[in-house]
Amino acid sequence: MTLPMSPAIRRRTLLKSGLAVTVLGAPPIISARGETPVRIGMVDPLTGILSALAASEVEGARYAVERINKKNGILGRQVELLVEDSANDVGTGVQKTRKLIERDKVDVIFGDVNSGIAYAMSQVTSELKVFHMVPGGHTDPITGTDCKWNVFRICNTTSMDAAAVTGELVRRFGKKFFFITPDYAYGHTLQDNFIKNLKALGGEYQAELLPINTAEFSATLIKAKAYKPNVLLNNMGGLAQINCMKQFTQFGMQKEMALGGALFELETVKAVPADAQTGSWAMEWWWNQPNVPEVAAFVADFRKATGKTPTARHWFGLVAVESVRLGAEKAKSLEGPKLSLAMEGMELPPDVALQAGKAYYRAGDHELMCDIFVGDMHPPTSSPDDVFTVTSVVPGEKAAGPVSDTGCKMVHPA
Repeated sequence: MTLPMSPAIRRRTLLKSGLAVTVLGAPPIISARGETPVRIGMVDPLTGILSALAASEVEGARYAVERINKKNGILGRQVELLVEDSANDVGTGVQKTRKLIERDKVDVIFGDVNSGIAYAMSQVTSELKVFHMVPGGHTDPITGTDCKWNVFRICNTTSMDAAAVTGELVRRFGKKFFFITPDYAYGHTLQDNFIKNLKALGGEYQAELLPINTAEFSATLIKAKAYKPNVLLNNMGGLAQINCMKQFTQFGMQKEMALGGALFELETVKAVPADAQTGSWAMEWWWNQPNVPEVAAFVADFRKATGKTPTARHWFGLVAVESVRLGAEKAKSLEGPKLSLAMEGMELPPDVALQAGKAYYRAGDHELMCDIFVGDMHPPTSSPDDVFTVTSVVPGEKAAGPVSDTGCKMVHPA
């Protein structure tokens, strides 16, 4: 079912934002022009260990919907966002995807933060010929060996993130790594790509694969301590990563080794002790880009609208909605095959890309090529959200390598 809302809250939300809201079982809300709104279905793990990341993606999408609706919507129609909770479960995510498409008649689908769920969803959306945007599920096959004509992705592949940060970790801290990695699609491809890059630089490693919802890391941290690595790579996500970081500092291990890895997202950084706010990481988008006026304007407006500093996950949600608008305007349609073809090679304008470099969807694999921000994590300085200093910006194309290396063989429907 959709996110629970009381009738009073639903009414206030509608009046405040102008967003269309659909009650299950009720007929579609019709805009003032007599047209059915454009319906976007979003599936994300709103409960479970990845809920904070999912909540930010949804909030970013809602912000974008409100922004677009103030400017005549998509193809002159208001936009409605229908959100479903995958509960971090593959079967539930697939069920909610089918429900949104077959019952709620959404035009496009977004999701999921969990890479395994995103991949399973893509089987459904491809079968039903519905355009599918993956804002924040990273595992490589989604735009690699199992790429699909209707699926586009905003976040990086794990190979891109690993390529962007491995060299920096080796240069600054050394070649001996210990991986703590979630035992599912995202973790497997991320660790494999780190190992490939590390071996190319003459490094060595030990690794521990753990369930995605692990809460107790003592045994694994004892193994890491005994191995005496230069860097501990915490590849866990969401609440699991927070718990691992807290126990890392309780063991005093921050005095013995560096921290690092692919992603240490703002939602997570703010939830760990200051001693664990350290290491070298990649940010897939960062709010503090001093020489990009569009970023400053967006950050100010987002703070005014939500009271929050935008994160990469907020940006994913924003870009997903705006990309549908841009693609639909180019295709003059929301039909999956037409929208997909229109978006191949499409470049995002500055007020959507929100970065100095070029951001565009690569035609060969439908992966967004955009800047990757590599830098140092640290306790807050000038503000509670000033916890990351960018040391280098890696172009997405450089980190991604050629399409031929991804294994994607894009085939469009006849």
